[in-house]
Amino acid sequence: MRACAHQPGLGITSPVQRHLPEEHAHMSIGIIGAGAIGSAIAEILSRAGIDIILSNSRGPDTLADLAKRLGPHVRPGTREEAAGQDLVFVAVNWSKLPRAMAGLPDWDGRIVVDTNNSIEAPLFQPFELHGRTSSEVFADMVPGARVVKAFGHLNPDLLTADPVARGGRRVLFLSGDDLEARQTVRALIERLGFFPLDLGPLAVGARLLQFPGGTLPAHHLVKID
Repeated sequence: MRACAHQPGLGITSPVQRHLPEEHAHMSIGIIGAGAIGSAIAEILSRAGIDIILSNSRGPDTLADLAKRLGPHVRPGTREEAAGQDLVFVAVNWSKLPRAMAGLPDWDGRIVVDTNNSIEAPLFQPFELHGRTSSEVFADMVPGARVVKAFGHLNPDLLTADPVARGGRRVLFLSGDDLEARQTVRALIERLGFFPLDLGPLAVGARLLQFPGGTLPAHHLVKID
């Protein structure tokens, strides 16, 4: 197979990855949360040649070793720096989300990818959401953002594994109320070598994707090309 030429911004060299539309080619990306999911996302983005700012609650100095391990395109930064990018992944323990999102400026229409699940170790007891989806609750914490639910339904080891598997590509689901935001995240998923499966608005897709309660988390699906 012929390798793709490297491009700036969201450029990559892997032969299985696709091109983003031109209007998204120079999009900047930040990650809030450097735990298992946040680190896995940082790793696959860096592997694709995508520059990102990775942040946690303890400050960039605590991330130097992790960033070095994750790849040359990962730069430690503050929570505010990560939140200021065009597209921001949020991967934080549910109980810590309100504090992690507090005090940040209005999101002003930027895309925020909700990877969070309303359950956490060590008790693994579901949080009370009062009938709402976890993404609806999360959206209240990021006023002005265009929220897309994605990247949180697979275990981190599957996210960082080769997306080409068993004769096809691993499936990553996504859901969101803003069509353009979904298309942007879909293009990024394709660029990373996965197969994006759009589940539509949050009222439908996020309910299927959330853990606990959804029917899709932890299922490892492969789209046979």
